[in-house]
Amino acid sequence: MEGMNMRKLMKDGFILKRPSKLHSRSRAREVMEAKKKGRHSGNGKRKGTKEARSPSKLQWMRRIRVLRRLLRRYRDAGKIDRHVHREVYMKAKGNEFKNKRVLMEYVHKLKDERKRSRAFQDQFLAIKEKKKTL
Repeated sequence: MEGMNMRKLMKDGFILKRPSKLHSRSRAREVMEAKKKGRHSGNGKRKGTKEARSPSKLQWMRRIRVLRRLLRRYRDAGKIDRHVHREVYMKAKGNEFKNKRVLMEYVHKLKDERKRSRAFQDQFLAIKEKKKTL
């Protein structure tokens, strides 16, 4: 009975249904856009410690994986032999290289040095042979 009366009142226009309240996200979107740009991230906004927010172990893992991947590729491509690979691998493990660029520079420098020393050795042997024939 009650439901019928209510429906009649609604149909007759005595009772109106209010539109649902909106909850705009425009301000939230603005703030998120600013945060993407690096705003609103000062000391006052931080809850966790530096280590909790970006663990040094995670940074190390990312860096060492990049370095080891590069070394593996160099070895497989024949750019470095297994002796150089082992030497540089252990240096990477010992935190000698800050990033991939530094490691690449080191490898190139090492290769140049070895090439130069080999050239000197060849020259020395050639001179030695020449002296023997005289």
